[in-house]
Amino acid sequence: MPKYIVTIGLEVHAQLTTQSKMFCACPVMVGSEPNTNTCPTCLGLPGALPVLNEAAIEKTVLAGLMLGCSTPPVVSWDRKNYFYPDMPKNYQITQMPFPLCLGGGVPLYDLAYPKDAQKSIANPGKVVKLTRIHLEEDVGKSTHHDKFTTLDFNRAGTPLMEIVSEPDIDSAEEAFAYITSLRQILIYGGVSDADMEKGNLRCDVNISVRPEGQTELGTKIELKNINSMSAVRRAIHYETERQIGCLERGEKLVQSTLRWDDDRGETTMMRSKEDAHDYRYFPDPDLIPLRTEAILEKMRAQVPELPHEMRARFEKDYECSAYDAGVLTGVPSLSSYFESTTKSNTELKPKKVANWLINEYLAHYDPQVEIKYTSPANDGFVISPSTGPFTLYHNPAATLPQFDTSHFPITGQAFANLIHEVEVAGTISAAQGKVVLTEMIERREEDHKKIINEKGFKVVSDTGALEAIVEQILAANPDKVAEVKGGNEKAMNWFTGQAMKASQGKANPKIVTEIVRKKLLE
Repeated sequence: MPKYIVTIGLEVHAQLTTQSKMFCACPVMVGSEPNTNTCPTCLGLPGALPVLNEAAIEKTVLAGLMLGCSTPPVVSWDRKNYFYPDMPKNYQITQMPFPLCLGGGVPLYDLAYPKDAQKSIANPGKVVKLTRIHLEEDVGKSTHHDKFTTLDFNRAGTPLMEIVSEPDIDSAEEAFAYITSLRQILIYGGVSDADMEKGNLRCDVNISVRPEGQTELGTKIELKNINSMSAVRRAIHYETERQIGCLERGEKLVQSTLRWDDDRGETTMMRSKEDAHDYRYFPDPDLIPLRTEAILEKMRAQVPELPHEMRARFEKDYECSAYDAGVLTGVPSLSSYFESTTKSNTELKPKKVANWLINEYLAHYDPQVEIKYTSPANDGFVISPSTGPFTLYHNPAATLPQFDTSHFPITGQAFANLIHEVEVAGTISAAQGKVVLTEMIERREEDHKKIINEKGFKVVSDTGALEAIVEQILAANPDKVAEVKGGNEKAMNWFTGQAMKASQGKANPKIVTEIVRKKLLE
């Protein structure tokens, strides 16, 4: 049986974080009553004229700078003609020959791959090449009911950035990593909320399959409007197998656009695929070409530290592991909180701060704040306001938690003070510190000592009392004693754990470890 090469290109549509629409002053607002944020321009009424949104142009140029694109000295807008019920004008204002951004690429971050693929990345450090980024207007929203369809034009005219990759992606896992990495970069630049759940990030997938040894790409088939990263992965796997099956049976593939049915896990035909000439592009007569030099100059000064740059700095300056640095730089506000905590107390080792933040702090959240987190099944993000603490599964491959530092219940300074109490002063144990942290978060209490006093927490450092506990454990476990004396020094940790358990977490673990070592090895 011949082997086949899969080639994938992605078209990612990202709504921009502007206050108004692309060609009019109507507000961009999610959740408004249907058809209330509209005007003659975004409804396409006769005589209404478009006016360019400067902020949308700036944000698109910023996205291009972050992704290494070039911007032509002059850009222009065009009309793309087609009829859809959710496009009021029956044409879309977009960019065809002279877009805002050309070239560039998206680096694929290791932690952006699905968790089950992170240990077998085929092309580590790969950068997926981009063709272009152009700026256009979004369409309205159609809601299909049993016997009728309703149209909401609130979204029509929202600034929409289309990021088009080269056919440079080799697998569903790379496609997953591409979208995840791209989202992270867009969020860092404040360009887009990039929230697929809310529809402000959508993806079309182009797939072709060809026999190994054939240089010409196979027939391109488009999968339209896939709305979650896990669905992108499933759809690519399904469509790849379907196309290979067709070729194996001697069937001819036809260029077309398919719809992905996530519930049934299969693709269905929408229409035969149009070519560019079918849309009858021509320059929009109401919008003059735009010179970009001044915009480029302005936006170069606003390019932020990018995720991979910050990750490298965390590894170098804070001696974080690659994994910890990847989690901490998942979103800007989380990395800011880490740095503010670390800088609040110079006696703290950044590694200790990272451990406490990743493993303990992020297991809690304010139930009044909408937090996005990764489900254990890697199904993208889940929005789950509830009434108590929850476990945050740290997998940046599936989502980027949208934290804001103002949503953290306690300041970085208060968090640093608690960590210092455990890791430096040693006045309470780590187990006690976790209880105190929970209380601080739930009560929004900045003073950790107040809770320590209320709980009556303190570390037992009495050497005599701790020796008695250790001796009892040694006497009850001669097989473990023999294991350590036989050369397995790591087994000493077991005795320390047992002593901590026997003291109900009150023993000073450093003193316990010293006693165990002295009893067994000296």
